[in-house]
Amino acid sequence: METLLLWLFYISTFYAFIPGIISRLFGYRVFRRGIGVQEFALTFDDGPDPKYTPKLLDLLSKYNAKATFFVIGSHAEQHPELIRRMHAEGHLVGIHNYIHKSNWLMRPRTVCKQIQRTNDIIYGITGERSTYYRPPWGIVNLFDFSKRRHVKIVLWSAMFGDWRKDLGVERLTEKMLARLGPGEVMLLHDCGLTLGADPEAPEQMLSALERTLEEAKNRGLRSIRIDDMIKAAEKSPLSRMSFGKRLLVGIWLTWERCFRLMFRLRTVTPNLPFLHYRLREYQGQTISLDRGMTLSKGDSIIEIHVDNRQLFELGIQSRSAAQLAIRMIRRMDKDLPVLAEIIAGDESLAEAKALYGVTMINRGPEKFGFTVKDLPEGLFASLTKFYLSILISVIHPAGGARLKERSEALVPKMILMPVSQLLDHYGKKCTGTKLRKQETVTVLEDGMAAEEFPGAHAH
Repeated sequence: METLLLWLFYISTFYAFIPGIISRLFGYRVFRRGIGVQEFALTFDDGPDPKYTPKLLDLLSKYNAKATFFVIGSHAEQHPELIRRMHAEGHLVGIHNYIHKSNWLMRPRTVCKQIQRTNDIIYGITGERSTYYRPPWGIVNLFDFSKRRHVKIVLWSAMFGDWRKDLGVERLTEKMLARLGPGEVMLLHDCGLTLGADPEAPEQMLSALERTLEEAKNRGLRSIRIDDMIKAAEKSPLSRMSFGKRLLVGIWLTWERCFRLMFRLRTVTPNLPFLHYRLREYQGQTISLDRGMTLSKGDSIIEIHVDNRQLFELGIQSRSAAQLAIRMIRRMDKDLPVLAEIIAGDESLAEAKALYGVTMINRGPEKFGFTVKDLPEGLFASLTKFYLSILISVIHPAGGARLKERSEALVPKMILMPVSQLLDHYGKKCTGTKLRKQETVTVLEDGMAAEEFPGAHAH
C-alpha cells in the first residue's frame, strides 16, 4: 500500500504539480501578461450568470471596455442569449471547461472532451470557434501543453480573490487599483456558483470594477481583448528572445516585485510606474558632497529605484542605445517634478539627509543636475556590478555585446543632487516641515546602462 501511494505521488507530481509550477512561475507555453503602454485586459471566469453577467456587460458598455469571458460550457448551454450578447458587443468568448473541474483530476482524454464540448456550444451560438482556453483554477497537466496547436492557454498576472464576499468592496477596489497598469491580465469572476465561491460576491466585484474603470479612464488606460493583447505581444521583440533569456527576465522581474513588497517601496507615479523610493538609514562609508555636505553612516536617506519592468520594456522597444536614452530622459522629465512635489509635502522625506542609489550610468545624468561619484570598492560594489551586468545584458539594445565592448566603463556609480536644487528647479516649497539649515542631497538609483546619454537631450 505504501509503495502504491508513493507511485501515485510520483505520477501526480510529474503529471500535474511540476507542469503547473512551470507554467505559473515562468509562463512556459501559456500567456500571462502583455506588453503595452495604455492597454490592460479584463478577463472573467465561471459565467455566464443570468443575474450578474448582464450587469457586467452594461458596465463594460458604459466605459467602452472590451473583455474576455472564459465561460463554463454547461452555463453557456443554459444561457445562450448571454453568449450571443457578449459576441455581439465585441467581447471575446473563451473556454473554461464544460464543468468547473480541475484538470489535475481528469485524464487527458476527458479534458479534451471538456474543451471540445464547450467549443461546440460556443460555435453553435456565435458561429465562431474559440481558440483561447483557461483551465479552472489555472491548473494545467502535462498533456495540456500538447494542446497549444488547437488552443492558446491563458492565465493571468493579477488575481484578487473577488470570489470571497468577506473581502469587501473597499479592499477589493484597493487591490485592483494597485495592479491597474499596462499589460496586466486581470482575473475576475462574474458567477459565484462554483466550489469555494460566495454566490453574492460578483455584486461586490461589479462595484469595485466600476471604480477601477473610472480610474483607468482618468489614467488614459483601456481594457482590450486577450487576442488583441496576444497579437501585440507577438509583434514585440520579446517574442524573439530565447527561452533562457525569457526565463532570466521572469526571475528578475519576480525578484523585483518581491523586493518592492518586502521593503515597502512607494511609487512616484502609480499610474505609470517608473521611479520607486523608500526611506531608510545610510549604512555606507562617509561621502563628501557638494556645498560642504557630508553623508555619514546612520543618516536618514531616501533610496530611489527605477522600475525594472518599465526599464525592460523601454529597452526591448528601442532600436538603439541612443533611442533608449531619449526615452529614459523623457520619463525622468515626467517623474522628477512629481518627486519634488512628494518631497515638499512629506515631513519624513523632507527631513531625510539624502536620497541614495547605485547605477552604472557614467555620463548624462548631469543634465538633470546630478553629480556622479564612484562607489567605494568592496564586496557590495562587486556584487552590484555583477547584478547590474546581468541587467544590462537583458535590457540594453546591444545585449551582451555591450558588456564585451565597454566592460571597463560599466562600473557602479552613485548619483547625487541637492534636494533644494530639485525643489527650486520645479518651484516647490516644503509644506510638510521646515527644511534643515543644512541642505539635503538627492541620489538616484537605477539599473540602467546608458553611456550614450550625451547623444540625447531632454524634451
